[in-house]
Amino acid sequence: MVAKAAKKKAVRPKKVGPSVTELIIRAVSSSKERSGVSAATLRKALAAGGYHVKKNKARVNTAIKSLVAKRTLVQTKGTGASGYFKINKKAKPRAKKLVKKAARKAKKHTAKKRTAAKKPKSVAAKKRAGAKKSQKKVKKAAAGKKQPRTPRRPRRAPRKL
Repeated sequence: MVAKAAKKKAVRPKKVGPSVTELIIRAVSSSKERSGVSAATLRKALAAGGYHVKKNKARVNTAIKSLVAKRTLVQTKGTGASGYFKINKKAKPRAKKLVKKAARKAKKHTAKKRTAAKKPKSVAAKKRAGAKKSQKKVKKAAAGKKQPRTPRRPRRAPRKL
């Protein structure tokens, strides 16, 4: 057996020019439409700027979705990467505050879980057993109250031509 030579990965030169997200933001901000820019118009603007939209369709769609998720763009109509888009004027300050609040909430939840684990096991076990019994009773009672089905109407015979 001959040992295979390690293949070197081809190093691609970094693309020169603005990213897709920057191009999208420019196209939307340059628009004067009140209702926003449609996705089709956005793609046309990118193509006019020299971007190969057909080749990079998935990249354009993910860029649009990520800009909406980051709240850089606001979607006025449609879902996903389709519809109409505007630039969000209240974008950046709000996003940072939400992240901080989420981190604080996560810390509080972990503290509560630790205190709950320190309680005696016998009390918790009794509560769980009682809850299981009551659920079984409810299920049996619901199962006994089934209503009989009404018979279906017979189907009409197909029309003869």
